Order: sequence, then C-alpha cells, then structure tokens
Amino acid sequence: MKLRETIIEKLLLACSLLTIFTTVGIIGVLIFETIGFFKEVSLIEFLTDTEWTPLFSNKRFGILPLLTGTLLTTFIATIVAVPLGLTIAVYLSEYSHKTVRNLVKPMLEILAAVPTVVYGYFALVFVTPMFQKIIPSLAGFNALSPGIVMGIMILPLVSSLSEDALFAVPKSLREGSFALGATKFQTSWKVIVPSAFSGISVSIILAVSRAIGETMIVAIAAGQQPRLTLDPTVPIETMTTYIVQVSLGDVPHDSVEYRTIFAVGMTLFVVTLILNNISFWLKKKFQKHHR
Repeated sequence: MKLRETIIEKLLLACSLLTIFTTVGIIGVLIFETIGFFKEVSLIEFLTDTEWTPLFSNKRFGILPLLTGTLLTTFIATIVAVPLGLTIAVYLSEYSHKTVRNLVKPMLEILAAVPTVVYGYFALVFVTPMFQKIIPSLAGFNALSPGIVMGIMILPLVSSLSEDALFAVPKSLREGSFALGATKFQTSWKVIVPSAFSGISVSIILAVSRAIGETMIVAIAAGQQPRLTLDPTVPIETMTTYIVQVSLGDVPHDSVEYRTIFAVGMTLFVVTLILNNISFWLKKKFQKHHR
C-alpha cells in the first residue's frame, strides 16, 4: 500500500515537473530566437516604426501595425462580450429560475467548444456580407466581423465566470439590501455586482487574453494587410495571423524574416503575461478588501 502511494506521488510530481519544463522550454526558445532577431534589427525600430514589411524587398520591422490590428479586434470583441456576458450573468444569478440556470449555462458553454475555424468562416461568409448591406464601404476582409465573432466566442468566459462570482456572494447581502427597501434591480447592480467585482474583472481579463491570442478567426476573416489604423472596416493583420502566414510560407529558417515570428510571439507573450498579472493583482486586492 505504501509503495503504491509512493508511485502515485512520484507520478504526480513528474506531471507537475513536465508542465514546468515545457513552459521553461517554450520561453527559452522564444528568448533565444528573439535575441537573434534583435541582433539584426534595432529594438527601437521594432517598437516605433509604423510599417511592417519584413517579407518585401524594402524591409521594415515596426510591430505597431500588427499590435494595432490585434488590439482593434480585441477591443471590438470586448465591447460585444462584456456587456452581454455580464447581463446574462446577472440574469442567471439573480433573476432566473434554477431550472433555467441549469439549462442555459451549459448551452452557453457549448459556444466555447465550437472550433475557431468554424467561427472564422462564419465571420467571412455570413457576418461580413450581412454588414456590407448596412455599411457598403465595408471590405471583404475587415476587423469588424472577426471582432464581433470573437466577442461571441469569448462570451461563455465572461458570462460563466461572472455568474459563478455573483452566485458566490453571500445571501445576507441580498437580504440586507431588500430590508433597506432596495429593488431587485438596485440590489443586483449596486450591491451584488460590486461585491463580485474581483471575480468579474478576472473573467473579463481572461476573456481579453483569449481574444488577443485568437488565431483562426482573424486569419480567415480579417485579412493579411498590416496597417496602422483604427478603422474597423478595412483589412488588417494581427500578430497571430502573421505568425501563421510565415509558418506556412517558404521563408528560410535561419533568416531574419523567419525570426520575426519569434519576436512577434514574444510580444504576444509579454502582453498576455501583463494581463494575467493584472487579473491576479485585482483578485488579490479585492480579496484583501473584503476580508
């Protein structure tokens, strides 16, 4: 019996170490290749140049067009997912019957199981033509359609995690609010939502991180034209789309053009790491505040 427990313990330790070594390996490869890239390209040029044309004869290595495209689609997705997801979470937690909650919540979470390539073609062949009837100037590839569809994709993250945070608020807060004469609407939005803000903020930041790292939707529906613009009706290129474009191309592996994908990947890693640290900090701060 003791031998069996020891074997299980060692297996669990091995699994834990495997995840750590995998993470360290990924970060190590990113750092190594990124250093090789910055030996040939200036960091200042990378961060400040407004053109990204590493595959052209006139090579320019400014990350800003890719970063802007990524943030633009993410911003559109956030505008769609956060209000809608939070409203759904409040309804399921405060208004719906238990049967409705048990039925609707799993159905929402099915959205997270849909392959992103399906979302991408949905944006390209359905959402874009639909919006072109309303906005004639909307290009066939654009930031608006994939941004909206990404918002639908991350909706379960916002609604499900926010609903869990709202549901965990003590019942005594609701009863105290009702005892003071507040309506159900006032209690929901002015008492329960602020009390669950730490969990809600974490769900939003996780959803934003998911949108930033999304690949197939923007690769299919947003285009491959890196441009420094905030216009959602024109084709753009995101960081993940560029990585896919180069990975599937005929770029020599030891060239500076190939190393650009690692520099872009490192930028993506830093952005998501900052967001995850912000979510951890917010959760820790509000947990201390409510103790």
